[in-house]
This record gives sequence, structure tokens and C-alpha cells, in this order.
Amino acid sequence: MNLYVSNLSFNTTDDSLKQLFAKFGAVSSSKVILDRETGRSRGFGFVEMSSQKEANEAMQALNNKEFDGRAMSVSEAREKPARSDNKRW
Repeated sequence: MNLYVSNLSFNTTDDSLKQLFAKFGAVSSSKVILDRETGRSRGFGFVEMSSQKEANEAMQALNNKEFDGRAMSVSEAREKPARSDNKRW
């Protein structure tokens, strides 16, 4: 199950995010999204957990909990909508 984690501290790393969620089960991957131009965190990321049960436990336990000085939000990630063309607005 893929989780969307928002309101992350700009100091949060892929590894620290993985360690936090690993307390609830096996983490397949964790990724803090970075700005292409500056390389700084954009304040959100994704965590993929191998079990839906473990992911639900992590979501319930960590949603609105403080991590690195910020109250993060954890929810189930939604599929990115397909773009109809390659234009950027």
C-alpha cells in the first residue's frame, strides 16, 4: 500500500521517513519529493509498505503526529491522473 505523507519538515530525509514507518512493519520504499531546481524538499513524500494492515496501522498512528517539528498528515496515496498532452501550463 502506498501512503502520501505531507507537511514534512524540510530536513526530513528518505531514510528518516523510512525509519519512522518501519516501526509499524516492512517498508518497501520511502521517498521525500525534491524540487528539481533547488534540490530542497517540497515538504511531502511517499512511503510504500508491503502489507495493507501495517500501512493502515501506520496511517492511524502517525496522522497529525509531530515529526521533525511539524504535524505531518498521512493518507492513502491516489493514482496520479494521466495527462492528456505534454504541455505544461
